[in-house]
Amino acid sequence: MRYALYFSPSQDDALTEAASVWLGRNAFTGETHPAPEHETLPAAEQFELTADPRRYGFHATIKAPFELAASVTERDLMAVVEDFAARTPAFDIPELVLGQLGHFFALVPGALHQPLQDFAATVVKSFEPFRAALSEADILRRKPERLSESQRSNLLRWGYPYVMEDFRFHMTLTGQVPEERAEVMKAILAERFAGFTGRPLRISGLAVFSEEARGAPFKVHTWLPLAGARS
Repeated sequence: MRYALYFSPSQDDALTEAASVWLGRNAFTGETHPAPEHETLPAAEQFELTADPRRYGFHATIKAPFELAASVTERDLMAVVEDFAARTPAFDIPELVLGQLGHFFALVPGALHQPLQDFAATVVKSFEPFRAALSEADILRRKPERLSESQRSNLLRWGYPYVMEDFRFHMTLTGQVPEERAEVMKAILAERFAGFTGRPLRISGLAVFSEEARGAPFKVHTWLPLAGARS
């Protein structure tokens, strides 16, 4: 069993519904959705290109998946998550936009937003005592030879390369999209998520996702509203 601390809008949020339909699975309910036929993107191709984010569920990684340390239990983890959410104020990202990171697409902030960076760093630090040390296989899986010096340091210190100064908030919408299909994908996503981009995104809660076994779909274990947010 692995756990992760992710940002996700609440279950009844319109963005959760839109993203779940796009990815083909709702991480809150387990409900699946068939990929629609599009004149420029066949359903089978969309299903293939969304396979990786579909397994993880719609989210932004804050503290990456980890096994629990031997000294703690799920109950211990949940007690601290509940306390953390209750005393951490909700806040807004000023603008959400569609971004392309390498060969995949995601919803990202329009600009670096320091309160978001600080929130993510605090989550990583606060829940580090619950994380079991990475195995050598886990470290090698991250291909440390391809990481920057700071990312390798993060991997060894925090269990994930993309934290602290290397953290970039993103809510993944695709896997690796071939270069020749990137413009088609960008146009479709811009249309599908037009109602959510160019406007603020409320960081309203913190979600605990769980993975029952390596490779299994991640599910929302618990979603907790931050202070001042609607549950």
